[in-house]
Amino acid sequence: MEFRSSERILYFGGGISSAIKILIVANVAVFFLEALLELESLFNMFFGLVPKYIWSKLYIWQPFTYLFLHGGIWHLFINMLVLWMFGSEIERYWGRKEFLGYYFITGVGSGIITALFSLDSTIPVVGASGAVYGVLLAYGLMFPNRVIYLYFLIPVKVKYFVLFIGGVAFISSLTGGASTVSHLTHLSGMVIGFIYMKSNVRISNLSGSLNNFKIKQQVKRAERSRRSYDNVMHEVDIILDRINEVGYENLTEDEKQRLEEASKVISKDKRNIN
Repeated sequence: MEFRSSERILYFGGGISSAIKILIVANVAVFFLEALLELESLFNMFFGLVPKYIWSKLYIWQPFTYLFLHGGIWHLFINMLVLWMFGSEIERYWGRKEFLGYYFITGVGSGIITALFSLDSTIPVVGASGAVYGVLLAYGLMFPNRVIYLYFLIPVKVKYFVLFIGGVAFISSLTGGASTVSHLTHLSGMVIGFIYMKSNVRISNLSGSLNNFKIKQQVKRAERSRRSYDNVMHEVDIILDRINEVGYENLTEDEKQRLEEASKVISKDKRNIN
């Protein structure tokens, strides 16, 4: 999808990137499975986000699984369309692992916050909107001056569009009312996304730090093993010198035992090397 402005040409979405493709296929598959089995109520209560059940029945998977359920075909279509339009370019910048990490941090995080603010609610919250709003926030911070056309007519810079929908979510979360839309979930996704984007923490950095930690631990173990081996060899040299002086039969029982143990250590080390 292409949008033109006086500043530049804005391409939305482009080809579907790998993580976006996985998420769309998963969401669509769950939606049609739910419809085919005619188990919408059961799915929503068991896999949707039901705050009271998370705490009373320990349905701790719900802050994750609710992201894959939707309240209707239009709900699903809008979420997946926005995810593709704004998420594909972010994934191409970040890579699949970083994007998926961000998606689930904002989605699961917004679900947990929603559950914390409505502890006794038995009304299921469903949809990927918390994560999608997080994606919108990330796009607004990364490409603030790009232009989109609301209703294909009104040109608006992305940063103002994100501020507007964030403001709507904030005001709606305060006023509450009879709306079936969880504005708190939307707002939470944006707040978590903002904190993540402004922090120095990144999934890729954490992964790299973990790999560096593993490498350092392996080096330390190798150094300890080498020092232990050197100590054993030093002790063997001392005992061998004793054998040259007095003969093996004249070694003490302690010296013979230490020589036997050292022999086992040396044999084991050679097997590890081979």
